[in-house]
Amino acid sequence: MDSTPSPSSSSPFDLVSSALGRYIPRGGAAAAAGPADVQGDHTIRRRVPDDPAAGGQERILGVVNLDRDLRITRCNLDAPVFAGLDAVAGSPFVDLLPHGDVPTVTRRLRQVLETGEAHVARIQRLQRGDGSELVVSLSILPAAAPEEGLTVSLIAMARRLHLYAAETAIGTSLDIGETAQSLAESLLAWGDVGAVDLDFAVWTGEGVTGRAQGRIRLRRAALVPDRAWPDGYVTPGDDLPSDASRLLAQAVRRDDAPQTIVIPDRKTVERVLGSPRVVRALVPGDRSVGVACIPLVLHGAPPVVLGVAEVWRRADCPFRDSELLDLQELVARTAHHVDLARQHQREHTQVLALQRRLLPRTGGDTVEVASVYQPATPDSAGVGGDWVNSFPLADGRTALVVGDVVGHGLGAAATMGQLSMEARALLSAGLAPDEVLEHLDETVTLLDDAESGLTAGYSALGSTCCIALYDPVSHHVTLSSAGHLPPVLVSPDGHASPLAVRPHPGLGTEFALREPFDVHTFEAPPGTLLALYTDGLVEDPALSIDEGIGRLAETVSTVHPWDSLQQAARRVASALAPVRQRDDVTLLLARMIGYRKGDTATWRLPARDDAPARARAQVSALLRRWRTRDETRDNVSLLISELVTNAVRFATGPVTVRLIRTGHGLLCEVGDTGNGRPRLSRGGLLDDGGRGLHIVHGLTTRWGVRWTDTGKVVWTEVAR
Repeated sequence: MDSTPSPSSSSPFDLVSSALGRYIPRGGAAAAAGPADVQGDHTIRRRVPDDPAAGGQERILGVVNLDRDLRITRCNLDAPVFAGLDAVAGSPFVDLLPHGDVPTVTRRLRQVLETGEAHVARIQRLQRGDGSELVVSLSILPAAAPEEGLTVSLIAMARRLHLYAAETAIGTSLDIGETAQSLAESLLAWGDVGAVDLDFAVWTGEGVTGRAQGRIRLRRAALVPDRAWPDGYVTPGDDLPSDASRLLAQAVRRDDAPQTIVIPDRKTVERVLGSPRVVRALVPGDRSVGVACIPLVLHGAPPVVLGVAEVWRRADCPFRDSELLDLQELVARTAHHVDLARQHQREHTQVLALQRRLLPRTGGDTVEVASVYQPATPDSAGVGGDWVNSFPLADGRTALVVGDVVGHGLGAAATMGQLSMEARALLSAGLAPDEVLEHLDETVTLLDDAESGLTAGYSALGSTCCIALYDPVSHHVTLSSAGHLPPVLVSPDGHASPLAVRPHPGLGTEFALREPFDVHTFEAPPGTLLALYTDGLVEDPALSIDEGIGRLAETVSTVHPWDSLQQAARRVASALAPVRQRDDVTLLLARMIGYRKGDTATWRLPARDDAPARARAQVSALLRRWRTRDETRDNVSLLISELVTNAVRFATGPVTVRLIRTGHGLLCEVGDTGNGRPRLSRGGLLDDGGRGLHIVHGLTTRWGVRWTDTGKVVWTEVAR
């Protein structure tokens, strides 16, 4: 071991070692450990209990110098806590590491050599000569001259420091699996194998209250280190055998109170577990082992046990009382992190179920739709408010809707569900896309003022939405957008480009910033593909948003007309979305089919007294060509006659009659220039005493009104 250099030295090793010389008395290790055994120039230290009281203070600092081949050239590890580390001049530094950590640490050392940038505060395990491990905070510093190699400073993780670092690491994720894994990794400071087994209800996000009723079920949530395990051993994701679950749960719940238990050796372990199958499931290997089982407890009345943390170590290294106290403190400090992850998992599951519920099931006879929804990775802020919907309207058109509600979690999910249902109701009532967005804009503003309910304290201001209506007869799409990214349109010849949609501030903006919602109308002949999406699909830190949209257009253009649309949607999403995304990814593909020309007919009639008779004659002749049943033909003729009569009486301008043959019936439409809404009165007569709407109501399965720029259209559906 080199002597402490003079303070005048300027290399990182000398500076750190100089500081150690002022902190650690000369011969500190020898003073604490007694005389050393010397074999040549190799100093072998005896393992010393890491008891702070033994040395008057907890000494935790050390330093090692490496050459460019990562071999030790000098070291100053005089603090008693480093006793047992075989730091020999000329030996590879990686000999001090557990085998599984060698690749990662070597890569870090090489990186500092190449870049000259320090790597600080890595939590790392070191291997003592007797097989035990020491947890340190490892920092890698480049030497003043590159050819001199590296300086590695070590701060042994003293009891309080290790507990603090472990709790900090465990609380960084909201994913229950990662939280359990962080806890298991922290347990390795006290043993050779760490495992965390959680109540199945906790693992799935459900709540556990008081003492478990009925069959107890534990699932292995985490296991370290990562290596090949013997056959029959329970690894992460596996359920423990029912006998093992029952024994562990009963053990930590002795006398109806959660308690830590210690089984000191393998013979006792086998006697307690009883069954060879349970021994194979729980005992990590054939070596003589002891185990400490510490319950994960939420304190209350009564206390709630979330699961069991297990630390396994060799029987010749029994657990000291101070170590058990440390373990209990660590698990007690981190149990609430497990419960927070459980609550997040439950919320994540609930919101995800709502998202899945809102996904479109079918696009109807005239549009083929496919959708993909990928939630944000579980350790992010939570499932967001992205939503898509597609549904046929009663008048034969199809609505395509996509929205992105600001924020994550239940507040965003509640707002998402409300806006989605409101948009569907308004579109079904015949409102145009821009009118629907006006109502949604008001809703978002009102929700922002809410002081109670599920969305209390949550603001959806700035949410976006895009609505498209496809008319399968005219093959036109009418679209309005509230701050949403432009859809991508792929023509039948394969050319793809984003639509030139004028930007809008979004929903719920301040009154002074509000603008009318533009209406865009464009042709969509059969074979046209329309892609609606949310920003999670195209956002990439390395690209501008325009480049991301361009990538989407390029990818969607490769969808062949004969491709399965659902498979194509999955392929597009997987090509663009990262594996671990921080935002939801939503994509809706709609392939336009429309009606065949022979399945529709339109007539334009002057608003004269002979219009009803002319309409009856033309409709009757068409239904004969369509080979419609006589009863249906008579009903439709009467229906058209009544609607045209009302249009002539109560409106001005020409009357338009349209008949559409669908897969399940007939759609009959009569349009006029009037703006009055027909209503069915209780007396069974029109407002002026007519009988038309009662006839309409009796002959149809559904009927309604939609508004146009020039008036209204009364539509009806008749079964064939």
